[in-house]
Amino acid sequence: MLNPVYEHLGRIEKLIVLDTDVIIWLLRGRDEVLAKFRIAVEETAGQLYITPVQIAEIFAGMRNHELEKTERLIGSLLVIELDREIGKLAGEFMNKYGKSHSVKLADALIAAATKINRMRLWTFNKKHYPMMTEEEFY
Repeated sequence: MLNPVYEHLGRIEKLIVLDTDVIIWLLRGRDEVLAKFRIAVEETAGQLYITPVQIAEIFAGMRNHELEKTERLIGSLLVIELDREIGKLAGEFMNKYGKSHSVKLADALIAAATKINRMRLWTFNKKHYPMMTEEEFY
């Protein structure tokens, strides 16, 4: 079921959630990631998403001199709030894939938020997301 907060957006299936690794490469200025980011911004009319999980992961690994650049990028992204439905689905993912695929709770939450909102996940670590189909990746 679509999170009602996003029902007004239309073209939901074209919207993109950025995984933590993508954000890191953007912050480091990797050319091919920056080029694909510009395309993603164009395709989504600037509506790119993260969850509080990516925010926590980024700030946990950030150095003091990176604060301004990091806050600018994070501030430009929309945030999918975690709710009961996302938590339940993430728990189901952990139950099914936690031991067999070493799925971490953070990745289960990101996948659940992406699936429930019918978005696509942009990641360089597809193996972290066995619950996602190829069509659900950007």
